Amino acid sequence: MENMFWIGILGALIALCFAYAQSRKVMSYSEGTPPMQKIAEAIRQGANAFLKRQYTSVLKFFIAMVIILALLAIAGLVSKFVPFAFLTGGCFSALAGFIGMKIATSANARTANAASESLNKGLRVAFSSGAVMGFTVVGLGLFDISLWFHLLKYVFRADSFTIGTTMVMFGMGASAMALFARVGGGIFTKAADVGADLVGKVEAGIPEDDHRNPAVIADNVGDNVGDVAGMGADLYESYVGAILATLALSTTAGYGWAGMFLPLAIAVVGVVSSVIGTFFIRTKEDADQKALLKTLRTGTYIAAILAAVIAAPLTYFIMSGKMGIYVAILCGLAAGCAIGYFTEYFTSETYKPTKKLADASETGPATVIIGGISLGLVSTSAPILIVSAAVLISFFAAGGAASFSQGLYGIAIAAVGMLSTLGITLATDAYGPVADNAGGIAQMADLDQKVRERTDALDSLGNTTAATGKGFAIGSAALTALALLVSYVDIASVKMTEAGKAVDLSLVNPTVLIGLFIGVMLVFVFSALTMSSVQSAAQSIVVEVRRQFREIAGIMEGKADPDYAACVDLCTRGALKEMVLPASLAVIVPIVAGLILGANGVVGLLCGTTVAGFAMAVFMSNSGGAWDNAKKFIESGYLNGKGSDEHKAAVIGDTIGDPFKDTSGPSLNILIKLVSTVSIVFASLIVKFSIL
Repeated sequence: MENMFWIGILGALIALCFAYAQSRKVMSYSEGTPPMQKIAEAIRQGANAFLKRQYTSVLKFFIAMVIILALLAIAGLVSKFVPFAFLTGGCFSALAGFIGMKIATSANARTANAASESLNKGLRVAFSSGAVMGFTVVGLGLFDISLWFHLLKYVFRADSFTIGTTMVMFGMGASAMALFARVGGGIFTKAADVGADLVGKVEAGIPEDDHRNPAVIADNVGDNVGDVAGMGADLYESYVGAILATLALSTTAGYGWAGMFLPLAIAVVGVVSSVIGTFFIRTKEDADQKALLKTLRTGTYIAAILAAVIAAPLTYFIMSGKMGIYVAILCGLAAGCAIGYFTEYFTSETYKPTKKLADASETGPATVIIGGISLGLVSTSAPILIVSAAVLISFFAAGGAASFSQGLYGIAIAAVGMLSTLGITLATDAYGPVADNAGGIAQMADLDQKVRERTDALDSLGNTTAATGKGFAIGSAALTALALLVSYVDIASVKMTEAGKAVDLSLVNPTVLIGLFIGVMLVFVFSALTMSSVQSAAQSIVVEVRRQFREIAGIMEGKADPDYAACVDLCTRGALKEMVLPASLAVIVPIVAGLILGANGVVGLLCGTTVAGFAMAVFMSNSGGAWDNAKKFIESGYLNGKGSDEHKAAVIGDTIGDPFKDTSGPSLNILIKLVSTVSIVFASLIVKFSIL
């Protein structure tokens, strides 16, 4: 097996070639009328300006971290490869988000124009742009892993143990970039969205995406930098992290090269299965939400089934008949589909929970808010039980009863199984912001009402797939974080034994217990900081929009153009300023806690962060998704429709839910992985210099 790792390069080429083909397909469509092209260009310019300034800001952090890691490498406290791998991981993560954002901002007007011909054509254009994002993430992830594997094995002649324990440290760069992209993009998009809604819809009573609203372009820009570039960087990190953790655990489980080759082979199978699944995404004209959901679900389920079927003989051949490992892979695939289904159940307007939430609007905004919080809290039960079942079954199926290390390998390979069809899963998610932008362009360009109805249908579907994608991202983050946690325990235990320090991970150990509390606290403080950041940035947008309505004569009559650039610039400056503190905490807290509490305390911190972060992320994402779709359900004609008291109550709920589902919730799944990778990288430093 040790000479077959070139298959990772092959998988990367397949994914990237398919992404390129899909991008060419999207670009072959027309952007529509001159007003549509003008609006799309304004959105593109705003998104490019934000990413340029964000990447410039993050570059300073990366330079500082590379210097720190280089000094630690010179001191022998980290591998000499880590500073370079930190850079490549961050660069590939940033590149994945950038490519996805570029194609999304090129596809929005094309989707609106295609929707003027048919619903199916609009769906195909939007989904193809999402496929570019999905397969770029997978392709670059596989390329990054394969590149470093071949460098370590064939250039530096490292053995399987050295490669596994070294490469698990390589995820920190991707994690750091993902957190900055998610937090910065999330603050931008929700500051613009909340500001636009509060002054435009609530105060001025004008429709969503109305060209008279100065914040409307910033809102559309935010959809791309937050939900496309941010989500791409997020899932790139999960994908790479799961594979790297499995590589590391393979050596301790005694599987050697075969155990390291299997996750790579499963990932390539997932790429091929995802490509095939995309060809089943099509719909009929005038399809309702159930039919549209079924269309996307068909593609993802076909990809998962294909991956499951092909993985059986592959596992048998690679692992010499150890089919318990195949059961673990199946658990991951099934858990991903199940989490997606239950997220859809709690957030889609076609099911009872969101319909009940819409009914709560009849008695005002207070009951909408209470109902949304309640829905989000109860929705945590399904993903937690699903992930728990997947972990338990994977552990014992992979041989955990006889060998603890082999059981842990089963958990890690389950995470790889869940993420194996990421290409199509991410495509169904990244398509949503494109459809949302298309609806805004249709509104601002005064297209026919029929076009707006089609884009609204695609947008509503996008809200559900976005919520489903976030659920999938959170579930995969939990499994990946568990695999990384186990990798940390393995690495820290070896280093503590070498240093003559006791390994005591029992809950009655005060350092473990204190670490647990700090981990939970970190989740709550991080959530508070990201929510507060949206509040601060949104307040500046509200003030600016009110100023323009007051001072620019003729805006409300449509005789004068608002200053869109001012709102984009405000959001950019606000997001970049506000993202620094929460992102820095994720790096600083595990190091400081480790230096005080020792490696045992860090294990408690990782456990607390993973468990509390998982539950909090599900709660926030599902509450926000349900509030959003309850509002859209009323806008579609339910109860008294747009402009009614019920609609106004639902808008308030949706406004509260915006930072829940698009800033704090999604950022938490990166937090739980980043603290793990930071802890792994700095394990030697913590063991050597800790106080306790």
